[in-house]
Amino acid sequence: MNTRLHPADVLYSGSDPARPFPALNACEHYAGSEKLIDKALALQTELGPIFDITCDCEDGAPAGREGEHAAMVAARIMSEANRYGRVGARIHDVTHPHWRDDLEIIVGTAGERIAYIVLPKVRGIDDVLAQYAIVTAVQRKRGHTQRIPLHVLIETPGALREAWQIAALPFVDSLDFGLMDFVSAHHGAIPASAMRTPGQFQHPLVVRAKCEIAAAALGNGIMPAHNVSVEIRDPAVVREDARRAREEFGYLRMWSIHPNQIQPIVDAMRPDFAEVSEAAEILAAAQDADWGPIQHAGKLHDRASFRYYWELLSRALATGMSLPADAQQRFF
Repeated sequence: MNTRLHPADVLYSGSDPARPFPALNACEHYAGSEKLIDKALALQTELGPIFDITCDCEDGAPAGREGEHAAMVAARIMSEANRYGRVGARIHDVTHPHWRDDLEIIVGTAGERIAYIVLPKVRGIDDVLAQYAIVTAVQRKRGHTQRIPLHVLIETPGALREAWQIAALPFVDSLDFGLMDFVSAHHGAIPASAMRTPGQFQHPLVVRAKCEIAAAALGNGIMPAHNVSVEIRDPAVVREDARRAREEFGYLRMWSIHPNQIQPIVDAMRPDFAEVSEAAEILAAAQDADWGPIQHAGKLHDRASFRYYWELLSRALATGMSLPADAQQRFF
């Protein structure tokens, strides 16, 4: 008898070593000021949960008013305007005197609703462990139990060297490439032209970094997130940057720094519609076969390919694609 088991309950259970890929949207939109955060929340309500919002306490906080800014961010995360629970925060880096206060305020207030915390300018795995220790300490003190994943910005040579170790940490869900700081950290050896297209996809040191970050993230079953596009007026340039990031470098998520960039990024990161239809058919047949091996269009499929198609279907939904009605009913 068909038990209609859900793929999330079958494909990552038991002795199978695979773990579910983090359920993150294809676009991560950064907003620093109160006005821009409110604008982003309103746009998320309008478009639906097809992008995440990162409230920026690093570059967004006015000097001397870091505590006030962190409190504002925590309030926005806890507000009714955060309809989908897809709002995170970037705190100050580990060398800044306010980073512990950022975590005390934001995790202390919004620890049960924050989607993730972004750690910038880490120098290596020790910085990640030090900041996560404060996250867990604040959680214990406030009685919070929700898992708070970390997204780690790789933007220094030291962090790049330890990217695989960082990606293997069980509380890290994303490795993000910080292109501009990475270029700056090379003391003029990489030209400024590598901070934008086409140089960002051509300079060997930058290409190496992008490949290593994507390989480390995907090799550990977490999300690789691509750097920003500095173009804010021409959506075609942003879309092409996102397409190249996905197709040539394996990135499945990209930052946005302007509302005009969100839709082009989402569009470029969407799976091919033909693949989505095929995924729906394969998963439906697998479910009907109690997740044993099946044949589809003359090809054999088992749990390895089921996981691929399940994650593809999940990514399609996260980017706002319409799924076949049968798949929508069965799985979502």
